[in-house]
Amino acid sequence: EVPLVESGGGLVQPGGSLRLSCVGSGFAFSSYVMSWVRQAPGKGLEWVASIYPTNVGYQNYADSVKGRFTISREDAKKTLYLQMTSLKAEDSAVYYCSRGGPNGSRGQGTQVTVSS
Repeated sequence: EVPLVESGGGLVQPGGSLRLSCVGSGFAFSSYVMSWVRQAPGKGLEWVASIYPTNVGYQNYADSVKGRFTISREDAKKTLYLQMTSLKAEDSAVYYCSRGGPNGSRGQGTQVTVSS
């Protein structure tokens, strides 16, 4: 099991913003692709975004969040971020960070609820 701890979720109104964080430990964080995935109630796991190691400098996003979400990393702090803006009700889900791609080891998740 790979310790990954997510935080930053909460309740936000439609159109609002949140920043999620994920701290990793016990592995060479800077060497890994890191991803965010989410799971809404009654639905399967959905990939949100991935970021490659800093020396590669590449990120990619699901079409559903492109232009609204930004994934970033701070390797010195072993921390992954997800800046979410223009949030919609359909963004409500438990958000997980994962080591590697969407099927990698995940943390316990943080709940994001978008509602007025």
